[in-house]
Amino acid sequence: MTDQELMQLSERIGLALKAQGATVTTAESCTGGWIAKVITDIAGSSAWFERSFVTYSNEAKEQMIGVRGATLEAHGAVSEPVVVEMAIGALRAARATYAISVSGIAGPDGGSEAKPVGTVWFGFASANGQGITSCEHFTGDRDAVRRQATAYALNTLWQQFLQNT
Repeated sequence: MTDQELMQLSERIGLALKAQGATVTTAESCTGGWIAKVITDIAGSSAWFERSFVTYSNEAKEQMIGVRGATLEAHGAVSEPVVVEMAIGALRAARATYAISVSGIAGPDGGSEAKPVGTVWFGFASANGQGITSCEHFTGDRDAVRRQATAYALNTLWQQFLQNT
């Protein structure tokens, strides 16, 4: 997805959130704040976006958004249970309507046979209790994996939570 396509998607998301009087927050690891950056590239985004959590380290995940150490130890940072706790923790901490969480292995190092480079887990939570998770496997270099993860996160927020508003 090009920068222009990301911006257009972010504009659609912003209009839908504004129409709902809703807000979104992010808890990002491998994307390093890229999702929040794309959202805040849109003028007026302070109406639907107040804060984000870049929780790159396990310690940050625990301290900032309440991911339990036991969850991290049992499953690893790149896992469904962790992105669920990240999304719920960010939703609560930001008092937002929707939360996106992402944790993955962007590379070029850090992959394993069980979790190769390009493995990215996503969590989505809403204040009404709806939540979904997804594990995706992206290809390319570090930048390509992070860009694909950002696009996937925004597309999923749009398609699963906002498109029909």
